Amino acid sequence: MPTWVWIVTLVALVAVLAVDLLIIGRRPHEPSVKESGGWVALYVGLAVVFGIGVWVTAGGQYAGEFYTGWLTEYSLSVDNLFVFVIIMGRFAVPRHLQQKVLLIGIVLALLMRGLFIAAGAALISQFSWVFYIFGAFLVYTAINLLKEGENDEEDFKENLLIRWSKKVLPVSSSFGSGRMMVVTNAGRRVFTPLLIVTIAIGTTDLLFALDSIPAIFGITKEPYLVFTANIFALMGLRQLYFLLGGLLERLVFLNYGLAAVLAFIGVKLFLEALHTNSLPFINGGEGVHWAPEIPIWLSLLVIIGTLGVATVASLAKSARDKKRELPKAESARHA
Repeated sequence: MPTWVWIVTLVALVAVLAVDLLIIGRRPHEPSVKESGGWVALYVGLAVVFGIGVWVTAGGQYAGEFYTGWLTEYSLSVDNLFVFVIIMGRFAVPRHLQQKVLLIGIVLALLMRGLFIAAGAALISQFSWVFYIFGAFLVYTAINLLKEGENDEEDFKENLLIRWSKKVLPVSSSFGSGRMMVVTNAGRRVFTPLLIVTIAIGTTDLLFALDSIPAIFGITKEPYLVFTANIFALMGLRQLYFLLGGLLERLVFLNYGLAAVLAFIGVKLFLEALHTNSLPFINGGEGVHWAPEIPIWLSLLVIIGTLGVATVASLAKSARDKKRELPKAESARHA
């Protein structure tokens, strides 16, 4: 991609982030469903328009790669929201400050993914065999998701950095106005729990970046498409958090759907690695051309179908569980 395209994209990203910062900095609040829905629709619309632009300027193949990568990253970002919900509840973050915490998490995720994208692109350009590692990692991640099953609060455990921060740093008991540091009546500077929450969000972002970058490189090798797919998947995530609300808790089978998607992409990566094989102990260092090649349109259909089935099954199960609970609630009320 020409340098000017990268510059324009980065400037546009900074502008969008600046708008988000101005909104939150000027009026910290819990956005309404209407406000959140408008922002989510705007960001989804921008992604669709961007994909059309890729289609017009570069062809359907690259547009398909962008849409498939964006959908995959968006799904992984929604899974990230589950952990954000648990973190918010664990640290009792006030509702009006959750926007700020989410924005911090999104900015950190963008920075981390940007670094991983640059590193991944450099590795791929030098060593084609890295796809074997990416593929194996995605299959391993898929197995772990299957073991986790339904999302619950046990999925989040405070890591070493969080525990160290809570033990060593002077932290107040109140979030106050939402600043990272405040001055007590005694004139002592202390951190607020917002810092601990930020550390929790940041370390979570790091783990999710480790999953998402191999997944997107399994769909497209173009660094620009990898970067923009991640941008559009993360922008609007803050508003999506408030739009979905309690619906997140009802997507009980999302982990299984994501596990299937990651396993599929992992296998796809392994097959592509066989095509470009250079490892001497596999087929004498030659490409394995009999291995099937999965086209991008099939990848898009598999991902949409898998996530669609997982979503419908989750909502159906939640509806059945709710019907079963109604008689029990009625009996308890009359008792």
